[in-house]
Formats: sequence, C-alpha cells, structure tokens
Amino acid sequence: MNQKIVNISNLWQKIPGQIYLLLAIIIFGSSNAITKQLTEIGAEKFPGENPISFCNVLFVGNICALLILIIIYRKQLNLRYFQQFSSQDWASMLAVAFLAGALSPAASFEALSRTMVNNVILIGRIEPPLTLALAIFLLGEKVNRWKITGAIISFAGVILIIVLQSFGQNSVDSTNMISINSGEILAAIGATATAISNTISKARLHRIPVGFFNIIRNGFGGIIFFIVALYFYGSSHFMELFSPFLWQWMLVYSAVIVVIGQILWLKGLSKTSSSDASIASAFNPIAGVIAAYLILGEKPIAAHYIGGAIILVGIILSQVANKNETTINQLAEKVHPQQRETGLGFKGF
Repeated sequence: MNQKIVNISNLWQKIPGQIYLLLAIIIFGSSNAITKQLTEIGAEKFPGENPISFCNVLFVGNICALLILIIIYRKQLNLRYFQQFSSQDWASMLAVAFLAGALSPAASFEALSRTMVNNVILIGRIEPPLTLALAIFLLGEKVNRWKITGAIISFAGVILIIVLQSFGQNSVDSTNMISINSGEILAAIGATATAISNTISKARLHRIPVGFFNIIRNGFGGIIFFIVALYFYGSSHFMELFSPFLWQWMLVYSAVIVVIGQILWLKGLSKTSSSDASIASAFNPIAGVIAAYLILGEKPIAAHYIGGAIILVGIILSQVANKNETTINQLAEKVHPQQRETGLGFKGF
C-alpha cells in the first residue's frame, strides 16, 4: 500500500506544470456556464423558490470553499502569521477580500443572471488592460510597446462587442446614445474590481503566504458580501439558505471549481514560468466560450465573433511582449500568485 502511495506521489510530481495550468484553465473557464446551469437546475426543481440563487451560490460556495481551504492550509493558521503582518498588510488584505472576494464575484454572478455567458466572459477581458494601466500609472512599471498595443487592441475589442450588440438589438435611443445592458455593465464592474485587487496584491501582498491569503480572501469576502446583501435585499433573500439541495450542489461546486481548480493552478505556477502562466490565461476566454456552448448550448453571436477576434489579436501581441521580456524565472518566483491570475477573469469565486 505504501509503495502504491509513493508511486502515485512520484507520478504526480512528474506531470508537467503546463498540464496543471491547462486543467485549471478548463475548470475556471467552465465556471460561468456551470454557475448559470446550476441556477437553472434549481429554478426547474423549485419554481418560484429557487434555493440555488446567485446570492446563495456565492455565499454558500464561499463557506464550503473556506472550510476546505482551512483543512488544506491549516498549518498556516497560527498566531505567528497573524502577528507578523503590519496594519497596512491587513488593510490591503481586507481591501482585496472586498474587491476580489465580494464585489467582483457578486457583480459577475449578477451579470450572469442578466446577460449571455459569452458577454460576461469576453467583457471580462478588460481586466488585463486595466491591470496594465494601473501598474503603469500607479506603480510606475516599465512596459514595452507590444504589451501596451495588445492591451489597447483587446480593450477596443471589448468595446466593439458592446457597441455591435447595441446596434444589433436596435437599442439606440432618441438621443442617439447607445444603450448598454445592465449585465454588461456589471461584468465590467467585476473585471474592474479584479484589476484593482491585482494592483493592490502586486504592491502590498507579495510576502503573504498563499494559503493564508486565500483563507482571508474567502472568509472576509463572504462576510462582507452577506452583510451588503442583507442591507440591500433583506433577510428574505436568504430564506432558502439552509436547503439541503443547495448545500449538496455547493459542496461539489466548491470542491471542484474553487479548491481543485485553485490547487491545480498553484501547482502549475510552482513548476512553470510567468510566461507559461500568461499563455495559459490567454486560453481562458476560449475555454469559457466552448463551455458555454457545450453546457448551455449558447452560441456566440456576430458581435462575439468580431470583437472576440480583435481581443485574440490583442492577446497574441501581449504574448509576443511576454516572450521578448528578459525578466525570467528568478523574478517570477518573487511574484505573488494573485498577481499571476491576471486575465483569468471570473473563476467561480
């Protein structure tokens, strides 16, 4: 038995890091479609009283993920870690918990209820250009022209998706202003919140242990979301919170989407360079669009094809920039994993 365990462990270590990143991208890319599918399953089974509402999915999913993360990273939960961080470190972690653990997923979940999954995926691609812009203007980073050009082109592709859909739906009003769907606005808000949290992480959280950081993000993010949801929606919004049907699905959802996806991603990061992670992230929207078609039967419309093609050109140019940069693995080891999630968009949590 012990020999079998050793053999499995050795096999686990021999798997290339790129495989871990690829599997993580498939899981993260599928999260939007899976989330929407779960809410539709709940709506069909419990008409009018769906326990798998987007709010319940986010809150209960956070709780389940938090419990699993505590089990995995329990060794990092000791008094020494709590004492070694400054008040600025804690303020930064709480800010990231609010932005990445509450605001971004809440906006993305609500966006999924109001617009197509492909809109949420592709509009979420404004995150990398925004992260790059914040890094340049706030952190003073030096970035080559290829990366800037790629970011601008990707951003233009997102804008084109929104504009083409507006014209396609004849939603230009009498003042000749383009009407933007609220779901698209929420998707953009979620991506913006993630970009800001990435910038804070890059500036302040490079020395925070990954497990400890994820526990804080999930824990405080869930608490903040619950308080805000109670204030805006009232306690009746969580009436189905203790439904066994909800918790059964959320345990599976959290274990696969949140925990396994995150473990695969972190394992891949530990065995690859930053350029590998960047290339893997570039495939996230492709995985998301394919998952939306396979799981929901949602086909991309003309605006998605046109805007998506332009976004793809921007991604390719950004990858050329990454290949030309000389900052290799030595610097990558000092980068916090949160920073290397740029471009992943909504990951289910």
